[in-house]
Amino acid sequence: MLPKSLQNLIEELSKLPDIGPRAATRLAFYLLNQKNEEIQKLINAFINLKKIKFCSQCFNFSEDELCDICKDQKRDKSKICVVETALDIIPIEKTRAYNGLYHVLGGVISPSNGIGPDKLKIRELIERIKKLKTSNLEHQTSNIIEIILALNPTTEGDTTTLYLERLLTGPDFRGEKIGIKITRLARGLSKGSSLEYIDEDTLKNAMLGRR
Repeated sequence: MLPKSLQNLIEELSKLPDIGPRAATRLAFYLLNQKNEEIQKLINAFINLKKIKFCSQCFNFSEDELCDICKDQKRDKSKICVVETALDIIPIEKTRAYNGLYHVLGGVISPSNGIGPDKLKIRELIERIKKLKTSNLEHQTSNIIEIILALNPTTEGDTTTLYLERLLTGPDFRGEKIGIKITRLARGLSKGSSLEYIDEDTLKNAMLGRR
């Protein structure tokens, strides 16, 4: 039998995604053989996770009120890329094919799982767009606001994309001087795939070929 403290560690590691009992055991024995300072670094990294919160504007992960992307004055504020989760931002940023802002919905519409539009950050997206339109009108800029719908190509993702397209072309967004352009990623992505696991070249081409 293993010592109780080691069993507890294996048990906790087994709760992590894609980590089974065997992998958890290997990790536990690896950690057991590390120096105290290395273990302390890992402990501190876990503790510092509690400092992370959601960006008040785009709902990406952040340690401050605004995330680094929203604070970056070099980003194109007339473009907002709508993604399902904060994890989807990482592969898009790696392509270096996009220099706008993001908006994290926090999921997709899935009635079977009890997730409707009211449980996503859709209302906040609408408010962001309205504020941006108002700002453009006040400063008399002619920038067209582009909303890029970059949700995963799943049934739920497509349903959410269609819902947002209809919402953003509805009465509240007509008849004003500043227009809204709605685009999707080009269809080079396999049905049912996740942006998190798509290779950079495919995702880059999908972003550059959006329409």
